[in-house]
Amino acid sequence: MSSPALEAFLARLYTDAALLAEFLERPQQTAIASNLDAGSVAALLQVDRDALIIAARSFAAKRAAQLPPGAQRRTSWLARWFARYSPAPPG
Repeated sequence: MSSPALEAFLARLYTDAALLAEFLERPQQTAIASNLDAGSVAALLQVDRDALIIAARSFAAKRAAQLPPGAQRRTSWLARWFARYSPAPPG
């Protein structure tokens, strides 16, 4: 199931560390609070959490590679947050 609202929420999960942390703690409540329809909430509850974390880390690394040198500190903080609070990837 795909909808513009669901796609926008996923994009925010990939780029907003606080929202991702909240979603990992309370997925259903976070999705409902984002005004997603019942089908989108159900789909999000089936998301592979490890894959979500890996994707968010990957996007953060890609953004870091594209930022000017002075902007690296903010992305480094995000990378440190993911390293500290995210579960280790499977494998």
